[in-house]
This record gives sequence, C-alpha cells and structure tokens, in this order.
Amino acid sequence: MYRAIVIAVMLLFGMMGPRGTTGVGATVWPAGRATTHRHAGTAHAAHALNTVLLASRVKRPTTTPTQAPLPPTSTATRTPAPPTATATPTPLPPTSTATPTPRPATSTPTLPASATPTGTNTPVPATATTTSTATPDLPTRTPTAGTGTPVPGTSTPSPTAVHTNSPLGCQLFPSDNVWNEPVAALPTATNSAQMISAISLTAGLHPDFGAYAGYGIPYNVVSGTQARVPVQFTYASESDPGPYPIPPTPAVEGGNDRHILIVDRDNCYLYELYDAQYSSTTGWHAGSGAIWYLGANALRPDGWTSADAAGLPILPGLARYDEAAAGAVYHALRFTAPKTRNLHIYPARHDAGINDATLPPMGLRVRLKASVDISGFSPQARVILQCLKTYGMILADNGSPWYITGAPDPNWDDTDLHHLNQITGADLEVVDTSSLVNGP
Repeated sequence: MYRAIVIAVMLLFGMMGPRGTTGVGATVWPAGRATTHRHAGTAHAAHALNTVLLASRVKRPTTTPTQAPLPPTSTATRTPAPPTATATPTPLPPTSTATPTPRPATSTPTLPASATPTGTNTPVPATATTTSTATPDLPTRTPTAGTGTPVPGTSTPSPTAVHTNSPLGCQLFPSDNVWNEPVAALPTATNSAQMISAISLTAGLHPDFGAYAGYGIPYNVVSGTQARVPVQFTYASESDPGPYPIPPTPAVEGGNDRHILIVDRDNCYLYELYDAQYSSTTGWHAGSGAIWYLGANALRPDGWTSADAAGLPILPGLARYDEAAAGAVYHALRFTAPKTRNLHIYPARHDAGINDATLPPMGLRVRLKASVDISGFSPQARVILQCLKTYGMILADNGSPWYITGAPDPNWDDTDLHHLNQITGADLEVVDTSSLVNGP
C-alpha cells in the first residue's frame, strides 16, 4: 500500500525520470534527500514525498563530521645544570710523555679560505687579516662578578697574553690552561668503556673540516682598531653584551650553527658568536656570544652557555693547518657526540642533553690509546692522531659521533685526512680528568 502511494505521488508530479532515475542536475540536501531541477513542480514533489516519509516514520541517519586534532608542539629549552664545585688548581707540567711526530712543512702556512656566504645580507670574505682606521668602541660594562674574565676597555688584564708569530697573533690561553695540558699520563676513567660505547664503538674518526672553504669553522683575525658593533642576543642573560669587532665582511660558518670567531691580535681577545645573522635594517643578531681574554684562564660562570653548547671557547679546539704544517698540534681538539647527558664536567660550564646517566657529559675528554700504531698514516692524519694521543679531545657539542672540528684551509689534503676513519671508537678511551684544572 505504501509503495503504491509513493509511486502515485511521484507520477503525479512528474518526478521520476526514465527507468526510475532521479533525473539530471541532482543536488543532495542536508537531510539526504535528492531533488531535481527538471521543472517547476520540484518543490511540491519534495514536500509531498517528505510528508509520506514522515507519516511512515522513516528516519535517515545523519552524521556530524569531526576534525582531526592538531599534533602537539613543544618548545625546546636550554636548561643549565646545577653549579658544580671548582677544584683547587693543580696544574700539570706542560710536558708530554708522547713525542709528536714532526714533519717538514710542505708549504707556507696560509689562513683559512672563506666560507660560502649563507643567509640574507651576510657577505663572507676570505679569512684575511682585517684592519680598520676607526677608533674601537670598547665595551664599558663591569665584568661579571666572580668570573675573573676582564672586559676590554675596563682594566689592564693580568697576566699578560703571549703574542706569537702564528696567524692568530696571540697564544690561545696560557700553557697551564686545560686545552693546552697533555693528558697522556693521566689515568683512564673507570667508566671509559661505557662512555665510548654510548658514543660509538664502530664509528670512525671524521675530520669535520678540509680544503673546501665551506667545510669547517673559519676564523677572523682583526687589529685592535677594528670598529666594534652592537649585537642583539636570543640568550642575552648568558651572553657577553659586547660590542663585538665584527669586520664588514666576516667569515661565517656555513650550515645552521653560523659561528663567527674573531681574534683581536693586538689586544689578544677572542670573540665568538653562535647563530650570527645580519640584517640591513636591524644589524647583527646572534643566539649567544662570549668574549675571552687569551692571557687568562677564567671560565664562564657555571651554568652559562657560550657560542658552544658546553660553554667553552671554540677556537682553541680547532685543528688548524698552520699547526699541522709545523708538524704538531699542542692542544686538545673539539669533538661531538650524537647524544649527551644533562650534565657537564670541568672545564665545561653548560650542557644540552637528557637525563640519562649512560650518556657522556659535556667536557668529557677522550684520547687515542697509546698502543695504537699510527706510523703508517699519511702526514696530516698522523699529526692529528699524535695530538689525540698526547692532548686528546673534549666533547663540546651534540652532533655526529667522533666528528673532529677544524678550520677550513685550501692546503688540507682531504684524501690524507679521511684516513682518520680507520680509527674507531674501539681505539679510544676516556681520560680521568678529575685532577686537571686551569692554572691560576
């Protein structure tokens, strides 16, 4: 009976198309009903059909679309570790039980070539000595209490920095600074095996520098008259405000870190910036910055970052060609590890890791085992390996395992350097540096 009524109504108003179709131009309405635009009787047919459906208590289910939730976001924070006690200075004598293997220089040492410019309005020149006739705008702030780090323009630093004939013009910190102390005679740490395994037993050493100008961390050498410019910081509370003697076209590290390292060769100050960016409208901005007097052993306040994650200076840990050409490197090198602990040990002042006691802390010092035979390595690689036996390397940032940092120079032999990857984590050991601190 119901079907007869429906058909009669539909025939009455001419709704049905050929062979029972709904006709052309169908539009789906919110309640799920279909109607057509074939003639003017459409609205009446729809009303009649709806009446029949309601009378028969036929209900069509409806659904309400739901929106997928957005993924959560998080903001990483740099959480400094709690302060640690400073041990009484007990500097080791600046002698080594291992004798570096010298080799004659193959060419006159040259300064690193420039990095390829990256970023907007940031020209990058060759790392040539930069001079200026402008009067330097020296910082005038009071030094941070307790740091022992003199600020340029505030006082006469003591002790006096050592000027050298190296391309830098100044010795990088005193001889009794931990960067310059040999560790070949120090004991092996009790947790050495665990720490080496956490970084990698099988990965080989990798030179994170070479002949290509954009591979490595370049540095700039300026005169004492280089004009200083203001810099705005993201982490201003842990940065030295400056101003900084940034030359008009500085050498800037490529990639994301964009470090700028500057040595004032006349006054022996080291200026370092992390994530340095230049804007023609707002000037220089950086994530963080630190100023170091090269004639003193002062550290950053405990818990402070620098231009490096460990709160340490970067330049003293770079492998430089002028040293390799002279036959030996007389300081520790800088290296990275994939994961680190939220803890730092002396001389590091800052960390950027997670709460996992099986991971290495910032400041960890690793050396090449004395038993490893390096006599068969090619000249440049052998100089680096002897340095790792005598002075070791300091963990200063998160990155790929066993990546050793250096400054680019066209005289590096990349084929020679890549022989370093024959040395793996199994050839390394962690040094117990609990007795190693800076001199006064």
